[in-house]
Amino acid sequence: MTTSRKDLERTSSDGEIDAFLEQVARTPQRAEPGARGRLIFAMDATASREPTWDRAADIQAAMFQETRDLGGLQIQLCHYGGFREFHASPWCASADELLPRMTRVRCAAGLTQIARVLDHAKAEAARKPVNALVFVGDCVEEDHDRLAGAAGELGLLGVPIFVFQEGREPQAERVLKDVARLSGGAWCPFDHRSPQALKDLLSAVAVFAAGGRKALTDFGRRRGGAVLQLTHQLEKR
Repeated sequence: MTTSRKDLERTSSDGEIDAFLEQVARTPQRAEPGARGRLIFAMDATASREPTWDRAADIQAAMFQETRDLGGLQIQLCHYGGFREFHASPWCASADELLPRMTRVRCAAGLTQIARVLDHAKAEAARKPVNALVFVGDCVEEDHDRLAGAAGELGLLGVPIFVFQEGREPQAERVLKDVARLSGGAWCPFDHRSPQALKDLLSAVAVFAAGGRKALTDFGRRRGGAVLQLTHQLEKR
């Protein structure tokens, strides 16, 4: 067992990681043959998120790298912070396009705006299919029913939400689990001590968005660790 996996277990139980990976495997993959997968990567950029944001550039680069041989991936970066500030980048097909945008972001104190993330994802999906939405955050300061309704609408549009929650704030956990479930996606906790495990799990979602289950199985066999469990789940089906 790797050190990163041990770190992850301080926040996530084996059962929670297994459940997340199994849900990824069950999610229908809707990428058109030969088309780039499209993934919205949304992050809370309020003040509490600064340490994780600083590591996000490395994670984004890994997601592009892992999907390069699958036809590639388009990522749109979304983030909120400060007083009702919300930004969405153009769709980027390489780390070189996206990373300069990420490094210009500065985290600022403010309330969560998850509903704006979900509404934006719905608008994008209405224009052109989106294969997945990743959300990384640690708290929720919005109406549960409002978020649940928007998540359900994204599920109907075929956009599963994969939620990565830093820490285990109970109210946020309850809401974010519902957001993931109602969209047909999955939820998984992490903490700052598990950067490699988080990178691998996010890369697994990117590989799924770009290449489907077979690509995800191959990725799990190459990467091992937490992601390898996904291969085992797939082989049982």
